[in-house]
Amino acid sequence: MSCRATPVSSARAAAASAAICIGSAVGSSRRASSAIGVSSGEWESAGVEQQTRLPARRGRGAARTRHDVPVTQSPQPPAPIIDDDARPPQRVVVIGGGPGGYEAALVARRLGADVTVVERSGLGGAAVLTDVVPSKTLIATAEWMTIAERAPELGIRVAVPAGTEEGPVAAGERRHSIDMAQVNARVRELAAAQSQDILGRLEREGVQVIAGHGRLDGPDRVSVDGRSLDADAVLLATGATPRTLPDAQPDGERILTWTQLYRLDALPERLIVVGSGVTGAEFAGAYVSLGSQVVLVSSRDRVLPGEDADAAEMLEEVFRSRGMEVVPRSRATAAERTADGVRVTLSDGRVITGSHVLLAVGSVPNTADLGLETAGVRTTRSGHIEVDKVSRTAARGVYAAGDVTGVLPLASVAAMQGRIAMSHALGDAVSPLSLRSVAANIFTAPEIATVGGSEASLTERGAHFVTNTLPLARNPRAKMLGVRDGFVKLFAHPVSGTVLGGVVVAPRASELIFPITLAVSHGLTVDDVASAFTVYPSLSGSIAEVARVLHSPES
Repeated sequence: MSCRATPVSSARAAAASAAICIGSAVGSSRRASSAIGVSSGEWESAGVEQQTRLPARRGRGAARTRHDVPVTQSPQPPAPIIDDDARPPQRVVVIGGGPGGYEAALVARRLGADVTVVERSGLGGAAVLTDVVPSKTLIATAEWMTIAERAPELGIRVAVPAGTEEGPVAAGERRHSIDMAQVNARVRELAAAQSQDILGRLEREGVQVIAGHGRLDGPDRVSVDGRSLDADAVLLATGATPRTLPDAQPDGERILTWTQLYRLDALPERLIVVGSGVTGAEFAGAYVSLGSQVVLVSSRDRVLPGEDADAAEMLEEVFRSRGMEVVPRSRATAAERTADGVRVTLSDGRVITGSHVLLAVGSVPNTADLGLETAGVRTTRSGHIEVDKVSRTAARGVYAAGDVTGVLPLASVAAMQGRIAMSHALGDAVSPLSLRSVAANIFTAPEIATVGGSEASLTERGAHFVTNTLPLARNPRAKMLGVRDGFVKLFAHPVSGTVLGGVVVAPRASELIFPITLAVSHGLTVDDVASAFTVYPSLSGSIAEVARVLHSPES
């Protein structure tokens, strides 16, 4: 359900509140606002046309959510009508330009606010500059290497130039190499270009961009390197930075975080990846494809402990088959440089040596020097900023979005939080954030895409569901492409057939998950999915096929 707040016509409404979005380049109270309810009879008796939209509360956070409880009040005569054009525009300031920040800025600008973005590193935040865009660009190169190495299976032989001593390339023999300096130069160029695109878009929309560090100076003022900006609503979107270990401090050369990989001029000969979550698995898979020896250190029984068990098991099998060494149930306690590489010490005393080590042990929210206490903003035990489902913090008029909130570390979620925050702050229609239909993808080879309830979460909450898994090896298109690893899995209600969630493990699973996302978002049944036409042959045909298997005569 969406709700919309409209300004109450009154003299005081001329001083409508402003909004300031604060978001930083390094990233991505459970109170519901109340509004005074006015009965239809009161509106009609006053000669005012009844509206289905709720009257807005003056000031910040004007929109009313579905959780609001109306408060009755004796009838009041309508206030004099004030020309909207006479009201000063609301002001929005965004500190930082990550997805949560720049998307919020665009929404606020379209709602008529004066918007300023305060950014200290570059528009796009970590998602564009050091995380999502760079890593997926690197992974795209790795993907082509994987495809090239499979060429002999399809009858393709790569011949060396005439006049050389070497002959045609034999099946299974590697004849491709990586120019790491060129690969990383391309990564940095694409990230910079994307950042400039975002800057250009903001400027075309009339958003002012200020270079600097912003912090709260109370709930309605932002300080930017000595400059003071008044605000009526603030969005904090300062993101997060890589976590390090006390005895494994990055040096940018041998001991690295994922933000430092793109300065390497040579391919790591033997890369130790500490951490088997999404980030660790993605980089481990990428560097194996690029030609590195990779050791993946996992503190759990398997890689990707938070993901679908079948998908994680399949990926680990693929990793091992491609020569990766996976070290389970092991925790790294220290990393130090040696004369020609690094040495990683595990909690049980074992030592692993390599040329480089990548720390992929999570992230920490960027809340230092934000002035949270002066504004009354509360944080959780993990250090994240506490927000409700419309992105409000404990401080009136202060909002937060993205990785700094710890809601879900996805650029798409950060962007949605930012949009919701500004819509709520500026009195536009707003629906609380729902994570039920958020699609996520792990960019390994094969990719792992998920949406809706997982098998573990559905089981944990006692939900009734049926499931079926269809291996991609049966799919004719997969056979043509030489794809052997992958599957499609659906979860559905046993009686109604409503699709509750799904998992796709396949090349380009990030694209294939979309039909299941639509089904989850719109409450479609397995019969709805099964009855849709699919191209033959296609990988998406497996989605319809697994839905047909789940058909219930009672649905």
